[in-house]
Amino acid sequence: MRLSVLLIIAMTFTAAASVSLVAASFSVTLIEENSEIGVRDALDVKEMTWAEVEADGLQVTLSGTAPNEVARFNALSTAGTIVDAARVIDQMEVTAQAAIAAPKFSVEILRNDSGVSIIGLIPTTTDRDAAIDRFKSIAGQDHVADLLESANYPAPDGWEDAFGFAISAIGKLPRAKVSAAAGRVSITAISDSAEAKARLENQLKRAAPSGLVVTLDIAAPRPVITPFTLRFQIEEGSIGFDACSADTEQASARILKAAVAAGAPGSARCTVGLGVPSPRWAEAVEKAIGSLAKIGGGSVSFADADISLIAAEGTERAVFDREVGELENALPDVFALKASLPKAVDPDAGPPEFVATLSPEGQVQLRGRLSDDALRELADSYAKASFGSDKVYTAARIVDDLPADWPTRVLSSLDALSKLANGTVIATPDSVSVTGNTGNPDASTQIATLLAGKLGEGKDYEVKVTYQEKLDPVLGLPTPQECEAEIAKVVAQGKINFEPGSATIDSSALGTMDKIAEILKDCRDIALEVQGYTDSQGREEMNLALSQSRAQSVLNELRARRVITGSFVAKGYGEDSPVASNDSEDGREANRRIEFKLISEQTTADSDETALENGADTGDTGDTGTPSDQTQEGN
Repeated sequence: MRLSVLLIIAMTFTAAASVSLVAASFSVTLIEENSEIGVRDALDVKEMTWAEVEADGLQVTLSGTAPNEVARFNALSTAGTIVDAARVIDQMEVTAQAAIAAPKFSVEILRNDSGVSIIGLIPTTTDRDAAIDRFKSIAGQDHVADLLESANYPAPDGWEDAFGFAISAIGKLPRAKVSAAAGRVSITAISDSAEAKARLENQLKRAAPSGLVVTLDIAAPRPVITPFTLRFQIEEGSIGFDACSADTEQASARILKAAVAAGAPGSARCTVGLGVPSPRWAEAVEKAIGSLAKIGGGSVSFADADISLIAAEGTERAVFDREVGELENALPDVFALKASLPKAVDPDAGPPEFVATLSPEGQVQLRGRLSDDALRELADSYAKASFGSDKVYTAARIVDDLPADWPTRVLSSLDALSKLANGTVIATPDSVSVTGNTGNPDASTQIATLLAGKLGEGKDYEVKVTYQEKLDPVLGLPTPQECEAEIAKVVAQGKINFEPGSATIDSSALGTMDKIAEILKDCRDIALEVQGYTDSQGREEMNLALSQSRAQSVLNELRARRVITGSFVAKGYGEDSPVASNDSEDGREANRRIEFKLISEQTTADSDETALENGADTGDTGDTGTPSDQTQEGN
C-alpha cells in the first residue's frame, strides 16, 4: 500500500513538471514571436527595411547593413522602444563610405618692392621649409609673408614641377604674380622694356619643365620718348624712316600708310611711346610726308613740335615754295615748320669731318679733325669709357676754324656709335651720318632721338642702321639643343680624361672644360645631365660609383668656372650603354667617357628614382668618393 502511494506521488510530480515545462516553452515561444514581430513592425514603420530581426529567448538580434552610422543608431533606438534595450544585440554593419576627395592644391605668389607673399594649400610631402628658404633668398630674410596651409594627401602628378618652376620664375620677376597648380603655372608680370619682356619670355619658356603648361602675360610699358622724334627721307634708292614714333597704334598705322603712299616699303615699323607733344601728331606727320613726296626728295624731321624739312639739292624753287607754303597752312597749331633748300656745292671742296669707326671685333678708330687738345683728350676718354680702354685708337688731328658746336657733334657721334654692333659715324658742319648694324630693333629710333636732342632744331642728320637678328642679345641666344650639340663637338675634339682609377680630371682635359664652360654661360637655365660611363673591367658596383664620382667632378669643375649649375644633375651609369666593344683597349677607351644630355621630364623622373635606390648624388652636394677597392685601373 505504501509503495503505490509513493508511486502515485511521484507520478503526480512528474506530470506537474511536464505541464510546467510545456507551459514555459509555450511562454518563451510567445515572447520570442511577440518581440520579433513588434521590433520588425516598428522598424518597417520607420522604413528601416534593411534591418533583419531574430529573437532567441529574451534576446533580440539586429543584423543587416545600415546605409550609415546614423541609421544604425536609429535602428537600435527603435528596437529599444519595443523591448528592453539590454536585450537588443547589435550585429549590424555600416556601408563603407567613399574616401574623402583630396583637395585641390594651388599657390599664388605675389612679389613687389615690399617683398614676397605666398598663399595657398600644399601637400605635406612638399618641403615647405626649403621653399620658404628659397623665397627668403629672393626677397630677403624679413620680407616673406608665409600664408601657406598644408594637407596630408599625396601630391598630384605635376605638382612638384609646377611649384618648383613657380619659385624659379618669381626669382626672375621683381614685380609679378605667379599662380601654380598641378601641371600648370600662370605668370602675370611687368617688365621694364620691350627688350626685357622678350628676354624674360625667352628665359621662362626655356626653363619650363617638359609637360608643364605655362601661361605668360608679361606687359612692357610704353617707352618715354624725349624728344618725341620722327625722321622720314626720300633719296635715290632709299625711301623710309630713320626714326618713327607714334602715341597710339592707330596713329602708327596712319603714319605708316602715309609712308607707303610716298614709296616706303610696307615692312617699316613705328615705335609707340609716351611724350607726344600733340594728339594731332599723326595728322602733322601725314601732311609733312605728303609734302616731301610732292617735292620729290629730301628729309623731314620732327623733334616734339618742331619740324625741319630739307629739300634735295636741285629741287625747283617754285615747287619748294608752293609745297612748303601749303604745308605751313595745313599743320595743326602747335607745330612749327622750318624748311630749307640747300645750295649746290662744289663736290671737290670737301668739308671738315670727324669719323669714328667700330669694327665687328669691337675695335674703335677716331679720325678726322678736332678743334683743340682738350677736345681730343675728351673724345679719347669718352670713347674708352664706352668701348674699353684697350680698344680705342685715336688718330684725329687738330685744326682751326671749326664750327662752335663741333664738340657737341663729336660727342653725339660717339654716343650714337655706342648703340651699334659695328658701323661708322661721320660728323660734318652741316650733318651727322650714322651707318651700321645692330641687334636692337629700336636702335634707329634711339639714335635719331639722341641726335635730334643734342644737335638742336633744324640740324640735319642721317641714320642708316640695319637690324640683324643674329646680333640681338635675346634672339641670338642658342637653343638648348644647340648648346647640347656644341658641347658634343667640343668633347669629340678633346675628350675629358681622368687619372687612372680615380675621379680626378686629367690636366690635359682642363682646356676642354674651359670651352664647355664658355658655351654654357650663353645657354642660361638649361636642364642638363652630366653622365659618367666606365668600361666593364672591375666590379659592376664599383664602376657605377666611379662613374658617379667622375660626373660629379665635372660638375664641380663647371662650378669653379662660374657656370650656374642649379638645373644640372651629375649621374653615373657605370658600364651601361657601351659605345664600343670592351674586348679591346680601343673599345674600353671609348667607353670611358663623359656625356652631356638635356633632361626631359621622363629622364628627370627616372634619374631621381634610380638615384634614390642607389644612394647616388643628384643634387649639388659633394663627391661620392673614389672607390678604394677598384680591381682594374683601366676604368
